[in-house]
Amino acid sequence: MDLGLKGKIAVITGGTDGIGRATAMLLAREGAKVAICARGQEKLDQTAAQIRKEGGEVLAVRADVTSEADINRFFDEVISKYGGVDLLLNNAGLSQRGKFLEIDDKMWDTDINIKVFGAIRCLRRAIPEMKKRGGGRVVNISISSAKQPGAGSMPTSLSRAAGLVITKSLSKEYAPDNILVNAVCIGKIKSGQHDRRMVREKISSEKYFNDNSKEIPMGRFGEAEEAASAIVFLMSSMGSYVTGSSLNLDGGTSGVL
Repeated sequence: MDLGLKGKIAVITGGTDGIGRATAMLLAREGAKVAICARGQEKLDQTAAQIRKEGGEVLAVRADVTSEADINRFFDEVISKYGGVDLLLNNAGLSQRGKFLEIDDKMWDTDINIKVFGAIRCLRRAIPEMKKRGGGRVVNISISSAKQPGAGSMPTSLSRAAGLVITKSLSKEYAPDNILVNAVCIGKIKSGQHDRRMVREKISSEKYFNDNSKEIPMGRFGEAEEAASAIVFLMSSMGSYVTGSSLNLDGGTSGVL
């Protein structure tokens, strides 16, 4: 099936792990020209090498979304190499949760800078390029608890809720320019964050996934490739009448639509 992605220019933050990597791989297989950024050079090189091995086209740039200079340099390189931007996945992030009175200003600042201002910096560069090309697609990664926050869920639930506001507001502002803006609200998806947690807690992957899947109606963690499939759908010609929406991708965990 032709998804209408051949030759499209896709920009992905946090593109070397989990959802970002899986989406970059899938878009490249569909014929998109992929540009990924992340902070770690080694993983950038590994991901780029795998995409090229499969016959895909990729630009890998070391950049930190908390730095405006880094993001401007990243987009400058994308535009210089590929000529513009058609697709943007705001995926860079981390998961920080704690009791409210124990969260200090540094944690708040780090979380909001990465997930809120990081997305804003990318959007400021991507949207003008999309307008020049007659339209584009933006997908912002959020979490299901952004809609239904629980105790001890901040700062990540707050910063992800801000991402939903950005999604809805920009979907209305740029619909006349054929720029569609949506969000995917993930639950527990296998990623490097969980791998690092297993190491810290000195627990086997089997026990970790079993223990943490009990409250998921489907009884398991999601695969990064499953998230990538939803994202690529929203970026493809099949999602041409979807904007301002948030898709729960959490195995049925969320209690809200």
